[in-house]
Amino acid sequence: MYCLTEIEAAGSTFGNYFRVTTFGESHGGGVGCIVDGCPPRIPLSEADLQVDLDRRRPGQSRITTPRKETDTCRLYSGVSEGVTTGTPIHVFVPNTDQRGHDYKEMSIAYRPSHADATYDMKYGVRAVQGGGRSSARETIGRVASGAIAKKILKHFSGTEVLAYVSQVHQVVLPDGSVYHDTVTLDQIESNIVRCPHPEYAEKMIAAIDAVRTRGDSIGGVVTCIVRNAPRGLGSPVFDKLEAELAKAVMSLPATKGFEFGSGFAGTFLTGSEHNDEFFTDEHGTIRTRTNHSGGIQVVIFSVTLSLSICLPSNSYLEWSVGYGYMLDKGGGISNGEIINMRVAFKPTATIS
Repeated sequence: MYCLTEIEAAGSTFGNYFRVTTFGESHGGGVGCIVDGCPPRIPLSEADLQVDLDRRRPGQSRITTPRKETDTCRLYSGVSEGVTTGTPIHVFVPNTDQRGHDYKEMSIAYRPSHADATYDMKYGVRAVQGGGRSSARETIGRVASGAIAKKILKHFSGTEVLAYVSQVHQVVLPDGSVYHDTVTLDQIESNIVRCPHPEYAEKMIAAIDAVRTRGDSIGGVVTCIVRNAPRGLGSPVFDKLEAELAKAVMSLPATKGFEFGSGFAGTFLTGSEHNDEFFTDEHGTIRTRTNHSGGIQVVIFSVTLSLSICLPSNSYLEWSVGYGYMLDKGGGISNGEIINMRVAFKPTATIS
């Protein structure tokens, strides 16, 4: 009889309508993803994916991992003559800088804060060579599928997703120093630490260099924003939009914290200070004057309808359906404001 920890686990698939399955190991033949649910007739090429894969690629600066990989992607299905076919899309990226022998000495002892101990506990097989599926190299499948998702969102609703580094160790970008309505990808990409504030970017790089020369590591925070998100995304209770986003980002390697909107800082406010007041802007659109809720609130609609039907016996059958209308700041559904979240990453476990 298998004990619970010996049961084979799935866990490599995320999503319902747009479903992503990632595959591959850090030092295996390659990594990639299968994307199911992509609409047909969306223009898509390997070059579209390569832009984001190049941004993720290791060895591109002194503050990233020194591993040398080109991360060149190939599309093997789901695309024909430059457009999606509506069938599963297969993206594959070969590993070209495999150095499994570098980890040979690790086989005699568990590495602190790495996955080889827990892999051994669960599977009886240790992920000695670079962490296996727990390696950051697994994120290639997420980046490739994310590039596809961004094209779909941009095509259908003009939605734009951006992320930047807002903290490195004790260097914290002050609130309000990045204007989320206008910040651009070019501003984020203007430096190797990908912070759109030049002054703080230099401070962050200096902090990384200081610990790097000592053979140590530090953590930080990434802020992600979503502009022009359609209203009404997400559902109350278990399928709240922020809950889905939290699951997606907290499954990334090295994540240790997640904040949405005001986050933990909101606990220092009173209800009157935290409430986002509604108003109608010059275009007749309902907006909020503040965005402590981070662009997501719970909305449950309620309308009661009654229908009376006379039966031959002169009795009446009454039929009603209720929906309910309530607007609350508990979270769950996008309200049209900029969605913003922050993800905390622990110091890199692999140190010199």
